[in-house]
Amino acid sequence: MSFISVNNVWQRYGDQVVLEVLNLQVAEGEFCTLVGTSGCGKSTFLRLLLGQETASKGHILLDGQPLAGEPDASRGVVFQRYSVFPHLSVLDNVALGLELPRAPLLGRLFGKAKKAAREQAAALLHKVGLGHALDKYPAQLSGGMQQRLAIAQALIMKPRVLLLDEPFGALDPGIRKDMHQLLLELWRETRLTVFMVTHDLSEGFSLGTRLLVFDKVRVDPHAPGAYGARITYDIPLNGERRKALAAELGATSK
Repeated sequence: MSFISVNNVWQRYGDQVVLEVLNLQVAEGEFCTLVGTSGCGKSTFLRLLLGQETASKGHILLDGQPLAGEPDASRGVVFQRYSVFPHLSVLDNVALGLELPRAPLLGRLFGKAKKAAREQAAALLHKVGLGHALDKYPAQLSGGMQQRLAIAQALIMKPRVLLLDEPFGALDPGIRKDMHQLLLELWRETRLTVFMVTHDLSEGFSLGTRLLVFDKVRVDPHAPGAYGARITYDIPLNGERRKALAAELGATSK
């Protein structure tokens, strides 16, 4: 059984059809990159996977179960715009992800529980290269460092699926290369299932184990909103990386 199953999914807003006839089967641990022209529904698809939106037709299953009706800890997300809290330190930005679910009324932990949460957050920040900046605030960080912080925020809850919406689009080429290396290292270590939207075709080919191309196959110039985008190409990538993933998954299933 597929880890993520997308079955005849459509998404429309009023008379505007954005996505139509999406069918997709994804194994756990795959790294799917999503490419296509602007406005062809890639980010809409991510929102469906996140649970921010519900499909107009069809359904999505996660490990055989319908997706939760709203975002939860099983799915982490990183956007192009840094989703960090400017008034909190780097350490507090990440530790907050552990504190809020455990202390929903007060929004914070105390004593040993707080210490454990902060130690866990600090360990993750060291892993993403921010161990030297625990007491800094987001405004004191470079763009690449802020995106490392956003990735740490997403990973602290140990999600099973990581959703990335053009996370490196605003970064300089040199910093993007560093972020690519970090992302692949984290993916290999965690074996997360990743969906990443990008406008950079070379980025899509170099990072993923699978490239999904979104495009409209039906266009009516008299009714531009009548038809939506589909997955027109589903291309296997990075043969060696895919073999390593298959070997790991095979070893775990024995």
